[in-house]
Formats: sequence, C-alpha cells, structure tokens
Amino acid sequence: MYFKSREAAGNLLASQIAKKYKHEKCVVVALNDGGAVVGMQIAKQLHTIIMMLLTEDVDLPREPDPIGGITMGGDFSLNDSDYSAGELDDMVSEYHNFIEQEKMRRVHAMNRANAEGVLIRKELLEDHVVILVSDGLEDGFTLDLALKFLKPIRTKKLVVATPLASVSAVDLMHIKTDDIFCLNVLEEFIAVNHYYDTQDIPDHDVIIKTIDHVVSGWHMGLSQEVA
Repeated sequence: MYFKSREAAGNLLASQIAKKYKHEKCVVVALNDGGAVVGMQIAKQLHTIIMMLLTEDVDLPREPDPIGGITMGGDFSLNDSDYSAGELDDMVSEYHNFIEQEKMRRVHAMNRANAEGVLIRKELLEDHVVILVSDGLEDGFTLDLALKFLKPIRTKKLVVATPLASVSAVDLMHIKTDDIFCLNVLEEFIAVNHYYDTQDIPDHDVIIKTIDHVVSGWHMGLSQEVA
C-alpha cells in the first residue's frame, strides 16, 4: 500500500481513530518530522493538541548503525534491532566513556532546541489517551524510546498510529501499547520515503516552531481556565 502524501495518510488514520476516540481526552505526540505531518491531521479531527518528542541517535566511530538512542528526558535505549546482545555488550564495554559523553551532548542539544520547554509538557499528557504517531516504523527502536519517556507519566491509554510498520514493530506495539492503528504491515520494509508519492515534510525548524506555537497556546489557555 502506497500513499499520495503524509497528509493524505494522516487523514486516513484520523478517520479511523476519530470513530473510537473522538469523545476521549486525547493528546497526539509525533515521534519524528514526518510523524508531525501525519499527526496534525489526527489532532485536527480529534480537536486536540499535538506535541513532539525529540530523540537523537547515539553513534559510535566506524559503526554503520547507531548503538542506541536517547530522548530529551535522558531516557536511553540500546539498538537491539541492528545489533545482537553480545555485540552491544562488547561495544558498551569498549566505548563506555564515549557513549556517556555522547548521551550528555545529545540531550544538551535537544534541550537547546526545546529551550522554552514547550514542545512536550508531561503534565498535559497525564490522564489522557496518548497517541504516538510516526510516518513509518521500520523497527521498534524509536517507539521503545518514546515508551521509556512516557513510563513515569500516568496516562489513560497508549495508542500507536502509523501509516506503515514492519512486522517486528507491530509485534512490539502488541506487547507494550493498548491500541494500534496501522494501515500497512510490511514483511520487507524499504525506506519510509519509498511509500509516499509526495515528500511533504516541511523544514525541521518550521515543524518545531509550529508545534511550539500550538503547545504554548494550549498551555496558556489551560492556565487561564484555572485562573
């Protein structure tokens, strides 16, 4: 299954999700830039807020794939999708200090990008149905990072929405989330862009500013209601 664009795929997902969750208190959380485009359509139909969870890969010298990833909250996951447990143990042992330095550097960079702390607010996630959105999940790596970030937060339900995902990613969803909306499950996953006729992702800075504005406005509205 191919999609005209991420916006079009988002509308397809939104129509399914709205049937089930339009009367629930929901929050959409984008997991990447493409997920933000998809998630905007879901947020519109649910009349709710969209946030973004920034993550960064942690790379090692001369290794083709990242050894792990880290969220803006400092939650770190090893990349067991591309490396075996034995390979990860060896790399962590050899590069321990380097990895710790990279983790600190990456978190600092994300916090600098999120200087006002408004891309995602944990207090706005509490007691809500949290809908995690990506434009495509090749594996469970990014999703696992997001779930670690959300673990200490008291959410009502965790939902994953994505136009396409690999079998391994869907397996993880079944184990660790409460509901799944996936339009296309792929046994052989090519690059995400391959499944979209139009590459409709704005510049990263534009996406950040848009979500920053949405979250700031939503938070200000809540503050006025409390006052």
